[in-house]
Amino acid sequence: MNPVYADFFAGGAGAERTLRDNLAAYDRLRIVPRVLRATGDRDLRTTLFGTELAAPILVAPTAFHLLAHPGGEAATARGVAAAGTVMVVSMAATQPVERIAEAGGPWWFQLYPQPDPAFTAGLVKRVEAAGCRALVVTVDSPVFGRRERDLRNGFTDLPDGLACENMRDDTGRVRDIEMDPALGWDRIGWLRGITGLPILVKGILHPADARLAVGHGVDGVIVSNHGGRQLDGAIATIDALPAVAEAVGGRVPVLVDGGIRRGTDVLIALARGAAAVLVGRPVLDALSTAGADGVRDQLRTLAADLDHVMALAGAKRPADLSPDMVAVAG
Repeated sequence: MNPVYADFFAGGAGAERTLRDNLAAYDRLRIVPRVLRATGDRDLRTTLFGTELAAPILVAPTAFHLLAHPGGEAATARGVAAAGTVMVVSMAATQPVERIAEAGGPWWFQLYPQPDPAFTAGLVKRVEAAGCRALVVTVDSPVFGRRERDLRNGFTDLPDGLACENMRDDTGRVRDIEMDPALGWDRIGWLRGITGLPILVKGILHPADARLAVGHGVDGVIVSNHGGRQLDGAIATIDALPAVAEAVGGRVPVLVDGGIRRGTDVLIALARGAAAVLVGRPVLDALSTAGADGVRDQLRTLAADLDHVMALAGAKRPADLSPDMVAVAG
């Protein structure tokens, strides 16, 4: 991969403290296994919003897949479908949702609500028509994160020939994705009024915001710090997860992303209250290396690793995991 693009995918905001801590936070945690629980063959299947997944592992929204591989988001989608899970398509995808949907697997769409409500409504209708099964509303980006690697590299726009294809308006012009500092909870109610799709909010770290989200009628909460790409110094997601899960109290599913690399990480997240996890950078690495097959193999390997560590921890299914099975390392 072009090293400038590799930096774009790998990098974070500011001094990248949150980027590093998303990974380091898992190193501070330990599994407390249970024994003699007759786990037999494990069952990782998980159902979210009517869709059954082979394992509680989804693909997080990430931008510009054509920078990683000539197959782009469509190749990612084929690999995700083969692995039996859900891809969350980024609003900054470099291929249109109609082409991505041709992979045939279930997919959700990440939405940055735009200041222009008519354009936002039109985009929602477009993704509905293409077969989207849920909207993932990113709420942690009132302004764009300051990513110093990109600034050093002078990477401020896509190269010629590539565009955010789902930002085309009725005239064919590609609009910029605008971060909206005026975005408030009222926009969630507005979205509820224009779509029947499940709505998840992505970017929750504070338990008070989790309670507000449920109060505003969302269908799911994603604990996320944008992969360390927005507010540098924000809490690691696995550290934020327990309080958010407690605040939600089982009323809607809680998902989490950030720093998940192994089956042990997935197990810890599930034990701490997540219904499922989302992975981003490992999928992009696999896409850049081996296209759709790489994505498929990466996701299957992560699921197989989860199955193995669940057996060792004494859990037959994700629901058998509980917070008392995780301890902070001394």
